[in-house]
Amino acid sequence: MPPAPGTGDGSLVDDPAVRAPLVLNNRSFHDITEIVCGYAENKPPRWWLPAFLFASSLAGFGGLMILYLVITGIGTWGLNNQVDWAWDITNFVFWIGIGHAGTLISAILCLFKQKWRTAVNRAAEAMTIFAVICAATFPGIHIGRQWMAWFLAPLPNANGIWPNFKSPLLWDVFAISTYGTVSFLFWYMGMIPDFATLRDRADRRLRQLGDSAARIAPFVPIRTDKARAVIYGLLAVGWRFSSRHWHRYEAAYLVLAGISTPLVLSVHSIVSMDFATSILPGWHTTIFPPYFVAGAIFGGFAMVLLLLIPCRVLYAHMKDLITLRHLENMAKILLVTGMMVGFAYSMEFFIAWFGGNAFEVDVFLNRAFGPYWWAYWTMISCNVISPQVFWIKAMRRSPLVIFIVSFFITIGMWFERFVIIVSSLHRAFLPGEWHMFHPTFVDIMIFVGSCGIFLTLFLLFLRFLPVFPIAEIKAVLPQASPHADDHKKGAH
Repeated sequence: MPPAPGTGDGSLVDDPAVRAPLVLNNRSFHDITEIVCGYAENKPPRWWLPAFLFASSLAGFGGLMILYLVITGIGTWGLNNQVDWAWDITNFVFWIGIGHAGTLISAILCLFKQKWRTAVNRAAEAMTIFAVICAATFPGIHIGRQWMAWFLAPLPNANGIWPNFKSPLLWDVFAISTYGTVSFLFWYMGMIPDFATLRDRADRRLRQLGDSAARIAPFVPIRTDKARAVIYGLLAVGWRFSSRHWHRYEAAYLVLAGISTPLVLSVHSIVSMDFATSILPGWHTTIFPPYFVAGAIFGGFAMVLLLLIPCRVLYAHMKDLITLRHLENMAKILLVTGMMVGFAYSMEFFIAWFGGNAFEVDVFLNRAFGPYWWAYWTMISCNVISPQVFWIKAMRRSPLVIFIVSFFITIGMWFERFVIIVSSLHRAFLPGEWHMFHPTFVDIMIFVGSCGIFLTLFLLFLRFLPVFPIAEIKAVLPQASPHADDHKKGAH
């Protein structure tokens, strides 16, 4: 007889009254602590170092390309008089959108008391921070005179020059700084109890082993656990697991969740106004704020799945914490947001036709059937068509299918930003002003370098920081409920 779903075998049942467990294999509280702390304490898997070296090499080469850009000038990009925004702003909007899934999972799902968020929120929050770092790179380097970037901030200066608050570039500065600061505080505060757990475990091992404790390296006279105890102790800021600490922690976490929730809507709305406040056909539309927010959540969830599905295969016991129930729930969100994005695509054509503006109509027809038709239909295929497989139950319960669809969505979301920016700019009102954009090697490698920065930071996160919130994972275990036995017996 197959085991009941409540025993933790990971099976998903169709009865809505019976929910599959969020942690598999009947793990105890002690098991959760050992598994989560083990990712930061034990030696990394064999694949980690080659992957880290590869990602850091990409990041380093991208850094060299940025240095070459600063020394040589913006002419190293494929920009021209007509297409003066291209891959730089495309990459900026792409990365800032990737970061929205972390805030959505952590803040909005927290406010709605969705327990399944506990296994994926920490990694999603980390991806938010890393994506914001990558996004912040591009406004800083696309301004031409990068050494004057501090003029973007409202800082007093001897010239008496104040930033132009009507400039979308300044709006981006406030959006990125606010979103990055709040997201970092949210992410860091959630890790404080786990830092304290790692600190106490390192201190306990140090007292037990004494001089026999392992060193960081043979030539470094510092014990590994001593370094861990000091570093994690500083990060834990005196956390002692007292009731008062937990009470204040939960109150502060709820406040930050409330602050972060409007940021999900406001940040990408502000980014969309970089385009919507212009009078350029194809950009001057009121649908951009909700369209960009839905697309950001869509692309962000795809990136979360794109990274966590390989992790749950490559790391021991991670399948017990990130279950098929988590993957299916996120696949459903991809399906819903994918339909929202598809609706926005169709409404753009409808608004252009209904408005009766010939220039608007020409822009959208040019997107679909002009020189960049391949980019437009790649976007439609990846963002609208591929998520439709999740209507089939077996597809949204297959990690391989979810991974493939998430990969296509990530590609499609980059092409969405490319289509919005480049295809709207490359044809002006006069045929003599029409120009095609062709990316240069520097364009490509700076984007690849930003991907390397993102992967490098994510691999460091997997290696040295608590990947899961220990207390929240324990809270969703069956034994955490004081009435767990009553539910098993059918009592009310």
